[in-house]
Amino acid sequence: MAPYSLLVTRLQKTKGLPGCTMTGPKKALGVRQYHVASVLCQRAKVAMSHFEPNEYIRYDLLEKNINIVRKRLNRPLTLSEKIVYGHLDDPANQEIERGKTYLRLRPDRVAMQDATAQMAMLQFISSGLPKVAVPSTIHCDHLIEAQLGGEKDLRRAKDINQEVYNFLATAGAKYGVGFWRPGSGIIHQIILENYSYPGVLLIGTDSHTPNGGGLGGICIGVGGADAVDVMAGIPWELKCPKVIGVKLTGSLSGWTSPKDVILKVAGILTVKGGTGAIVEYHGPGVDSISCTGMATICNMGAEIGATTSVFPYNHRMKKYLNKTGRADIANLADEFKDHLVPDPGCHYDQLIEINLNELKPHINGPFTPDLAHPVAEVGSVAEKEGWPLDIRVGLIGSCTNSSYEDMGRSAAVAKQALAHGLKCKSQFTITPGSEQIRATIERDGYAQILRDVGGIVLANACGPCIGQWDRKDIKKGEKNTIVTSYNRNFTGRNDANPETHAFVTSPEIVTALAIAGTLKFNPETDFLTGKDGKKFKLEAPDADELPHAEFDPGQDTYQHPPKDSSGQRVDVSPTSQRLQLLEPFDKWDGKDLEDLQILIKVKGKCTTDHISAAGPWLKFRGHLDNISNNLLIGAINVENGKANSVRNAVTQEFGPVPDTARYYKEHGIRWVVIGDENYGEGSSREHAALEPRHLGGRAIITKSFARIHETNLKKQGLLPLTFTDPADYNKIHPVDKLTIQGLKDFAPGKPLKCIIKHPNGTQETILLNHTFNETQIEWFRAGSALNRMKELQK
Repeated sequence: MAPYSLLVTRLQKTKGLPGCTMTGPKKALGVRQYHVASVLCQRAKVAMSHFEPNEYIRYDLLEKNINIVRKRLNRPLTLSEKIVYGHLDDPANQEIERGKTYLRLRPDRVAMQDATAQMAMLQFISSGLPKVAVPSTIHCDHLIEAQLGGEKDLRRAKDINQEVYNFLATAGAKYGVGFWRPGSGIIHQIILENYSYPGVLLIGTDSHTPNGGGLGGICIGVGGADAVDVMAGIPWELKCPKVIGVKLTGSLSGWTSPKDVILKVAGILTVKGGTGAIVEYHGPGVDSISCTGMATICNMGAEIGATTSVFPYNHRMKKYLNKTGRADIANLADEFKDHLVPDPGCHYDQLIEINLNELKPHINGPFTPDLAHPVAEVGSVAEKEGWPLDIRVGLIGSCTNSSYEDMGRSAAVAKQALAHGLKCKSQFTITPGSEQIRATIERDGYAQILRDVGGIVLANACGPCIGQWDRKDIKKGEKNTIVTSYNRNFTGRNDANPETHAFVTSPEIVTALAIAGTLKFNPETDFLTGKDGKKFKLEAPDADELPHAEFDPGQDTYQHPPKDSSGQRVDVSPTSQRLQLLEPFDKWDGKDLEDLQILIKVKGKCTTDHISAAGPWLKFRGHLDNISNNLLIGAINVENGKANSVRNAVTQEFGPVPDTARYYKEHGIRWVVIGDENYGEGSSREHAALEPRHLGGRAIITKSFARIHETNLKKQGLLPLTFTDPADYNKIHPVDKLTIQGLKDFAPGKPLKCIIKHPNGTQETILLNHTFNETQIEWFRAGSALNRMKELQK
């Protein structure tokens, strides 16, 4: 903070600063009042980021709103509640009930990765608005395929994706959106380094946006239509989240890492245990975790279905802010710290306690991120289950684990192996999280150590984590094991091979296992044999959480939006195979949905990867009709146990799901999908909602939904409905037809009636629940949220 005398001088010279109000004659102000007023004026001038010097952090407004809500609720508040309720559009009148009411919020900013930004910007263009209303950024990280290595892969990506990158760059320039070029790094690492701060409310079009919670913000993954609302200046709606508390005691040490905290929590809560809730970490154990370690934990909270995760502001966050050139934000956060930590005595809807002293290194998988094993036990479990023990590839990095500390701990393991003449037995890849991380680990020698042990440094991008991996060492269908420091390990996620058994763990465990080459190796107890024939044991890695010198920023990869964009053109060719302007979806016709054909009844897990695959399909994320050719190709049909094979009810022939959906659309046959539990878990990709709507779908009926996907379906005018009695899933057969009644009286909390018409002429009636509020019902009637926005503009 500036010296007291300087503050008084500033006050005397200032007639008024943004956010500062002075009342009464100046001579009535005592010295203490001068000081307080000066501090308030100084607070008002701290920018949210270096890139937006005129957009200020509004802790004063946060404080005001928190005080209004605290007085209304008359109880201690969790940190999650302080930040969320502190961003209410109308804190004095907003109905607040955890898990029940919908909140109208004013987020501070929006972030979009390039794969989802295409559709988000196409929707924003359709809105007709001239500029975004809040600070927004686009990050090019999803379209770079891992093939040969960082520089070569980046050059290839720039060439292949030139049309898309040009569209995003010019759209950003036209509408006031900052643009991070390809090679800049993964969106979540860029946000942590530049945009997240304690108390921020940020929404991002990627499910791992919660990464920013490691810096004390509420950062939530959403679909593109939600981002459009916020960029348009419309209050954003979120069901009032419950709050799950995770109390941490003890301290991390040895081989145990921050990743093990979330791997343990995932094992406790499962992939849907956090749905509708914010996970709030607290307790004395928090201080033993670095800021980037906290980000790792928050990042993978997406895998338990949580709305987001958050840590309280502490000295580890301040240290990170200082090192990343944001000491002014750290000083401001110190002033408002009471609002950036939970109140004593606050209530959690569920409480989990983890003693970090007792926590052991974990590895989760295969095929689901909540199947948790201690590293010491996974080898014997794999033998029992018939999982391949031989590790073909170890992969470190991704948005979850690509910090300076992560790379340092991995290098510490690799250095020990090299000292004994060993290299990795498995293939080994390294993905830096950002250009800043890449440049810094190159300067400090970590990258070379990882290369020396056998690693290939990939581009600063998502790469294999999202299926952008041109894998050559196996054939499709070949059973094999990989270990990664990523966040997801769904079937076929990384390499499109359904027989790849993917396990997620910490970067240092990945490195140790890649050196050993087998799941049966436990670095805490087992020995390796050096080149000289002598046995040795790896010591637990130790590395600095931040570099001693300043970070090396590397190449400048940011494009500022121009002050005057009136002459900026944004072109989309009508013959493009990558981009397609959007046409409005049809409005509801005012009638019940009669005789819906069942496109597919899904058996078991159905993630957004099953609904709208990534990997090679990412190139079509800006072209709705082309990407719709991957609709539900990964979902298992209950009728025959096969993927991408469904019966055409008219021809009675089995064929691909997208082809069958197109046939129904061309013949005026409306259809429905029947799903199982936690339908749509995983990514925030709204293509999984846009595609069924585009191809004639009208409703998705399941046992339960993942939060983001349910909202995305509503935004596009579809009906996400759940069985009142989950056992009714078994009453519906793929050859049946369904009629959904009650839409003329569609109202919040009122179930809809579903008539099941069997081929033999018999009928059954079941009830379907929904979570629509009045605003969302208007989206349905208008045909989509975007249609409704245009109606309101008129």
